[in-house]
Order: sequence, then structure tokens, then C-alpha cells
Amino acid sequence: MHIAIIVEGKNDRSRIRRVLNPDVPIYCTYGTPGTGQLEKLRRQVGDKQPYIFTDNDSSGKRIRGMLRDAFPDAEHIHTRRGYHGVEKTPEEYLIEQFEKAGLEAYILYPAPNPAPWRKEDQ
Repeated sequence: MHIAIIVEGKNDRSRIRRVLNPDVPIYCTYGTPGTGQLEKLRRQVGDKQPYIFTDNDSSGKRIRGMLRDAFPDAEHIHTRRGYHGVEKTPEEYLIEQFEKAGLEAYILYPAPNPAPWRKEDQ
């Protein structure tokens, strides 16, 4: 994998894991990261292209700012105002955001719904 996703917490990671290839590493800040946590994230991400996916609230914006300094070449993704964090964001919206970021190759698309059963099919 040539990318890494950074999120705020483990619930965010679990939510995103449902729509991305399991080989994509997803790292957590576990809230507002300190110097030690930022260094750990830098080591974990290494030479992968970082994508930062945070909530669209004051805490998410503060964390995004800290991560922007630590990862100046990172791509930033965030939830839409009105969703209660990444962990509560609908999967369809997560997929849409990853598509906008050009990450289609890593997305696990849901299986299409089969055609509905009809009485004529008997």
C-alpha cells in the first residue's frame, strides 16, 4: 500500500475500515495528539502518502491543523457539518469522499442489490 489514513479515534478507524481495502493502514491520533504521538504517527506513515480524515467540528479542525504541520503533503478529507463525527457518517458519504480524493482503487464497494422479486418471475 502506498497510502495511509489518519483518523481521530478507533471508532473512526472501524467505520472507515468497512469501506476500504483491509490492507490500507489506518492510524489514530486518539484525540488531540501530543509531540510523542505525532512522532509515532510520522514513523508509522513513513513514506506512504497520508490522507487525514477528521470530523468537521472544532476538535477535528484543531487536530487537522496539528496534522497539517506534521504532514504538510497530506491530503485532507473531513465529514460534512451535520454528521456527528466520522464514526456516524454514512458509508455512502465516506465512499464519495474517498472517490473525490482519487482513492477508488482502495474502496470496497457494496454489492449491488439484486433485482427485486416479482410475481412474474415464478
